[in-house]
Amino acid sequence: MAFLWPLIVLAFAYAICRFLFMLIPPNVPSIDVDVSDVLDDGNQTQENSFIYIPPRGRTQQADRKVQCYEPATMKYLGYYPALTPVEVNERVAQARKAQKIWAKSSFKQRRQFLRILLNYIVKHQQLICETSSRDTGKTMVDASLGEIMTTCEKITWLLSEGERWLKPEYRSSGRSMFYKKSKVEFHPLGVIGAIVSWNYPFHNIFNPMLAAVFSGNSIVIKVSEHASWSGCFYFQIIQSALAAVGAPENLVEVITGFAETGEALVSSVDKMIFVGSPGVGKMIMRNASETLTPVTLELGGKDAFIVCEDVDVDHVAHIAVRAALQSSGQNCAGAERFYVHRDIYSSFVSKVAKIVKSVSAGPPLAGKYDMGAICLQEHSEKLEILVNDALDKGAKIVVRGSFGYISEGAVDQFFPPTVIENVDHTMNLMQEEAFGPILPIMKFSTDEEAVKLANDSRYGLGCAVFSGSQRRARKIASQIHCGVVAINDFASNYLCQSLPFGGVKDSGFGRFAGVEGLRACCLVKSVVEDRWWPFIKTKIPKPIQYPVAENSFEFQESLVECLYGLDIWDRLRALVNVIKFFTGQHSPATVRS
Repeated sequence: MAFLWPLIVLAFAYAICRFLFMLIPPNVPSIDVDVSDVLDDGNQTQENSFIYIPPRGRTQQADRKVQCYEPATMKYLGYYPALTPVEVNERVAQARKAQKIWAKSSFKQRRQFLRILLNYIVKHQQLICETSSRDTGKTMVDASLGEIMTTCEKITWLLSEGERWLKPEYRSSGRSMFYKKSKVEFHPLGVIGAIVSWNYPFHNIFNPMLAAVFSGNSIVIKVSEHASWSGCFYFQIIQSALAAVGAPENLVEVITGFAETGEALVSSVDKMIFVGSPGVGKMIMRNASETLTPVTLELGGKDAFIVCEDVDVDHVAHIAVRAALQSSGQNCAGAERFYVHRDIYSSFVSKVAKIVKSVSAGPPLAGKYDMGAICLQEHSEKLEILVNDALDKGAKIVVRGSFGYISEGAVDQFFPPTVIENVDHTMNLMQEEAFGPILPIMKFSTDEEAVKLANDSRYGLGCAVFSGSQRRARKIASQIHCGVVAINDFASNYLCQSLPFGGVKDSGFGRFAGVEGLRACCLVKSVVEDRWWPFIKTKIPKPIQYPVAENSFEFQESLVECLYGLDIWDRLRALVNVIKFFTGQHSPATVRS
């Protein structure tokens, strides 16, 4: 055993050195970003200080301007140009030139870009969250959870594992090609296009951008017309970080506009990522089919939240309220269908109602509110229609939360958190994506019924299953047709950035995040080469050389049986026949006329 002591000492010394190395702060330069456009210091010009009233009955598209305002206060923020197809094509062409340079960059340079971003994000959390809050109406806490933490997790995962998953991956060569080396290479695709939604303006830009740039691509991102103000500021952060590592200009582009702008982007890039509604996703697919552009679609969801009778009701009730109300129900990751075992149904509804009753909504930067505003104009009307349909069919409102001070011009941008019981699947509220702070709670009696109810949806993004038995929860979750599952938790998947994200059915297809999302930005290339070159090379056996011999098929039969036969003795006999062919001991071959 004495010989082990030197190894133990060396291992201990190595661990100490690694620990001390971690204490040395990395050499990450700081970047300067112009924040004058997003600071609310009370000194705005008269032009940008009025209350904005969005026009009803017509779109902004005719004005060629994307008007921006705070949904919680209706305060005007400014406007951005709606780019024409010609302008979009110019941006893509510039990004394509930059990508050819960036494709040759080292992983060291790419990691430095990520570290600079991470350093800025951590040091400017409040500014980033306030910008998101002002543009979409969400609270600071919701912005931190959904924007900052998820993005930081993605960056740290890429720093730790990104290069590993983009290096060539060696595979087995099989029996017939045992003398070959087989591998998969991952090359940049070129220009990635992304059309992203408004609900997470920071993360929805950084998520595709990080994967695209780290894998050697350029990217052009069309931000939502409902979150262009924040998106253009976040673009400045990216530009500054790229400049700090000497990346080519125009490697990342953020564009603003409406449908015409997005359509032009789809037809000019090498891969398309879309985050939005199923209706628009289908239009993206149709346009992409014209150029056979591959697409990844994340189209929202109607996530099921299943609660078995053996849970801690108080604990799960708090998670349920957070799952339904986070970001004022603005997020596509929110739970929208709650199924609770009948044995605890009354106590669960009562506990949820007590929590929701204490929830207050108001302008997120104007006081201590639990909920902010709804970003989309007129969306509160849609939510009220869904609730009224449920009430007409027998549902009952248990409780509604309260409002704080809301200015007269912003009343339509708020909707009270609402708990509804006695719901069923005849109600639109249980079938259509609500995107609102509503908790419809339905009973179930058996695990089989819970699974059936959860699968009775045209969406298949995610689900959450709660049970005192993890084995039981896993069994239920395994039968639900969706792409994302959380056991005894909700939305924890989004903070595990090594995992792929995406759904099935009307929730879309393809994956971003994780290894699958990173490699989805790549040209996946299969490569085969000689293992012992130049000593062993591929040589076509004489029986199947042109012109082929009369017994060429007999040779192939023996070769196939030798390689793949199930009986070992048959394989050995076939091997003998193959050897005879090579040594010329087989019956003389004649050439076909």
